[in-house]
Amino acid sequence: MSESFTELYTTMARLRAPGGCPWDREQTHGSLAQFLIEECYELFDAIQHSEATDDTAHLKEELGDVLLQVVFHSVIAEERGDFTFEDVAKGINEKLILRHPHVFGEEELNSAEEVLSNWDELKRRQREASGQAEKRGGSILDEIPVHFPSLLEAQKITKKAAKVGFDWENNEQIFLKIEEEASELRSAIDGGGNIEEEVGDLLFAVLNLARKLDVDAESALKKTNRKFRGRFKFIEESLEASGEQLGQVSLERLDILWNDAKRR
Repeated sequence: MSESFTELYTTMARLRAPGGCPWDREQTHGSLAQFLIEECYELFDAIQHSEATDDTAHLKEELGDVLLQVVFHSVIAEERGDFTFEDVAKGINEKLILRHPHVFGEEELNSAEEVLSNWDELKRRQREASGQAEKRGGSILDEIPVHFPSLLEAQKITKKAAKVGFDWENNEQIFLKIEEEASELRSAIDGGGNIEEEVGDLLFAVLNLARKLDVDAESALKKTNRKFRGRFKFIEESLEASGEQLGQVSLERLDILWNDAKRR
């Protein structure tokens, strides 16, 4: 291991040792799980920020926070005699080599699509070899965690279904589906139908269009959220500069400022 990583691992082990930090010593794999999710979301946000600004300082910091979670779990596992960080690193390195036979072996794969297809086939073979083959009567979707955020879950399950041929043939068919779902939502609103279900169906159709266009829906929506934040902040600052207060001006006034923000 590098000197910096060895120092990090030693620091974490010291925090866990007798006489170390009481909070760190109390943590378990389970108690740390939520922190890992939070750190990953913060890293995701830092990636979006770096893509938009070319500023990678925050990205470096958040990568460190995620790395800390990996080290923390590894130290706990080593204390229990389960495995070490060396085992973790060795395992993922072996997996990378096994799943890239076109780089480390003799197989020829000439496109990203071929690589992904072969990756899935290798995963299937490895599951079978380790006794984790799909149970009879199970679904190919069972391996996708149901606790994923809904947008990520939807992306995963639609990709999985598309790989076995359950997919629209072209984008126009999805546009028609979006129009159909929008119409059903209008009907539900007018006739007292299940509005929540119809909203979900409409979102699901739009997400499928994003997948078909090779757009990551999570990243796309995140960028739109960031754009909305920036424009809304402009509205707030403009109102403050003119002595007006948010919530006490007309929608027409807000629309004018919104359009100003878009032009800027």
